[in-house]
Amino acid sequence: MLSNTSKKSLMEWEPVNERIMWVRLKAKCQNIIIIQCYAPTNDAEDDVKECFYEQLQHVWDNIPKRDVKIVMGDMNAKIGKENKDREKTLGKHGLGEINENEEKLVEFCEMNELVIGGSLFPHKNIHKETWESPDGKTKNQIDHIMISQIWRSSLQDVRVMRGADISAQTTILS
Repeated sequence: MLSNTSKKSLMEWEPVNERIMWVRLKAKCQNIIIIQCYAPTNDAEDDVKECFYEQLQHVWDNIPKRDVKIVMGDMNAKIGKENKDREKTLGKHGLGEINENEEKLVEFCEMNELVIGGSLFPHKNIHKETWESPDGKTKNQIDHIMISQIWRSSLQDVRVMRGADISAQTTILS
């Protein structure tokens, strides 16, 4: 799934389980680790959600500390617009109302000093919405990209690009 250029950067990768995998890439100045996730839905049993975040924390704790770390994927967490007392983790530009999974995601981010990128930049809702109900009436922001707060300024923009294939348009870091 990697381009020939990207393959040269691949240092290591690990499929942790059916919900989490990570990849380590060689970059010019600093190596980058991307942890890709598919979190349980808000309706999942609490023990399933707890297990997911315990596994994610275990991965986080066991990857090299010096690398730029990015956590991204379908977190099934609606972070909403409210960020009072959570400005270091949530920006001012979230979408919608929060759900139970938001608490778990924000707790993970706060514990690991991450910022949720999709709430940092002002965009129209169509560039925030990552899920749409089959009837088209409900739209939510449940897919997220998080980066260590010390690398926050490296994140230049986060927006949803509508369409099935956007791989050529995706840039994470400058």
